Amino acid sequence: MSAPIPDAGELALIARRVAEQAAEHVRHRRGELFAPTGTRTADASVSAKSTPTDPVTVADTETEALVRELLHAERPGDEVLGEEAGGSLAVPTGVRWVVDPIDGTVNFLYGVPAYAVSVAAQVDGRSVAGAVVDVARGVTYWSWSGGGAWAAGLTAEPVRLQCNPISDLSLALIATGFAYSRRRRERQGALIAQMLPRVRDIRRVGAAALDLCMVASGAVDAHFEHGLSPWDWAAGGLIAAEAGAVVTLPPADSRSADGHVTIAAAPGIAAAFEAALGAADGLSTIGE
Repeated sequence: MSAPIPDAGELALIARRVAEQAAEHVRHRRGELFAPTGTRTADASVSAKSTPTDPVTVADTETEALVRELLHAERPGDEVLGEEAGGSLAVPTGVRWVVDPIDGTVNFLYGVPAYAVSVAAQVDGRSVAGAVVDVARGVTYWSWSGGGAWAAGLTAEPVRLQCNPISDLSLALIATGFAYSRRRRERQGALIAQMLPRVRDIRRVGAAALDLCMVASGAVDAHFEHGLSPWDWAAGGLIAAEAGAVVTLPPADSRSADGHVTIAAAPGIAAAFEAALGAADGLSTIGE
């Protein structure tokens, strides 16, 4: 039986505490597993997931195990859905924690400083609290339903986040990401070719959770990506929404292979951005 459901603010404190402890582990393990140049040492264990270009490291699996241990200590009756160790996509009764131990594993592997730990609490398939830690920068983003979106590490004191007050799509900076399957990448490339002339520019950071937090903080004006899994958007999507973004999320029980689009856009350009995506057939699913 699930433990009693606390208020969303309490769940956010747990998400932040667990995510920050996990981020410390990731930071420490990267120093152990990789030389300063980013070259893998003999101790580094890397295998493939969905395709040969989609890696998982020993740090991914270790970190998820740590997160599960910490969550069990805090909330022993709750279910956990994680990228590496899995779990049921069926929406449970009570609280379900949705975890990405390292979002941006390729960046982690190469030493690109853009990878994150993402921990979210969902009730009835809807995120009610979450935290994302930008490991390399030491920035924590967190939010809870009705409590706003916050960041620690961007300035000397925690700050409440708000999307940019932009109203002209042609001046918008857009974040996106690409799949590992060739078929989906081909369609995503064609979509980018149609979207690029309509906006200021496009950024591809390589970690969807950070992209969504960047919408919240105003580092970009919108984000879209096809084929995200729940652990990619569960925390970041809530953070973006609580910062005022207009957010469209896949169904809570969907898989990456389903190819649903995730969208988060500053409110002043949200309608125009969705219309532009629609005109480029970017609102349709792009399966593998």
